[in-house]
Amino acid sequence: MKKTNLLYSFSIVLIAFALVFTSCKKKQAFKNEDGQASTDNRTVQSENDAAVNDINTEIGNNTFLHGRLGAPSETNNLHSALRITATGYTVDTIGAHLGTIKINYDGTTISNRTRTGSIRLTIQSYTSGKRWKQAGCVLQVDYLSYKVTRASDGKSVELNGTQYLTNLTGGTWWELLIVKTQPSLATSVTGTNLNVTFDGSKTAVYNINRRFTYTIPGNILTCTGEGIGSNSSLSSLENYGTTRDGDAFTSQVSTPIVWNWTCGPWAPVQGEVSIKVDGKDFALKVLFSVDASGNAVVVASNACPYGWKVEWTYKKKTNKKVFGYF
Repeated sequence: MKKTNLLYSFSIVLIAFALVFTSCKKKQAFKNEDGQASTDNRTVQSENDAAVNDINTEIGNNTFLHGRLGAPSETNNLHSALRITATGYTVDTIGAHLGTIKINYDGTTISNRTRTGSIRLTIQSYTSGKRWKQAGCVLQVDYLSYKVTRASDGKSVELNGTQYLTNLTGGTWWELLIVKTQPSLATSVTGTNLNVTFDGSKTAVYNINRRFTYTIPGNILTCTGEGIGSNSSLSSLENYGTTRDGDAFTSQVSTPIVWNWTCGPWAPVQGEVSIKVDGKDFALKVLFSVDASGNAVVVASNACPYGWKVEWTYKKKTNKKVFGYF
């Protein structure tokens, strides 16, 4: 009887020790959290948005890909069709009559970012008559060592892999901005196993699934991004995959992310996401458009917010970090 009681007591001690040890590990993880997963996610998403911005510009400039009737010489008059001054790259249009062009970045530093590598654009079923202005048209986007380096601190991210842009509504920036025959446009950006390499050679895998809606309130081009992906029981995911440390993660949009032409895709003026990383008992809550102290701000049409904030809570404690956009 005594032996049984002794074994029972010993088991209770072991269980108590395990609970205390687990609790200490969770507290330590909370204390050591630095928001890296949220920083990486924001970096990749914003640079992907900037690339999509260039893609929309060049599809709108090129009559072959766009599908509008125009003078053949217009295809060689870079950046004039949409009246957008785009710098830092050239466009190889040799294959435009077959539905493909390539954007080649030349290493020019703009908005604190230096871009190199290429992005190849190919309209699916081009020979069957598909053009980007048509609803349902799919554009294959191949990132070829597309690297963005932040000039201020040398941190970089490189994308390799394939995404697909689908024209959901029909029309393009040409119809929205120039001839103004449409009040809004919607496209989706999807892709699996996009390979991401960060400075220091650490790699991650991203599966990006987003819907973009473009409008022009106050004559300012504005983009609203929503998550359309799903993984396990979660929906409204803008992204999921594995972090630079090999942990599975999800990024769920709780409030649509909005950026405009004034501040650019690097500086959203609205939005919230929740990032969950396997093995952590707390989510990283990201709020875009804050001041330097982390307070939410509503900006005027000609102003831009300081940056974004990430918070994480464990039990009754909350930590946060604030990051500047530039």
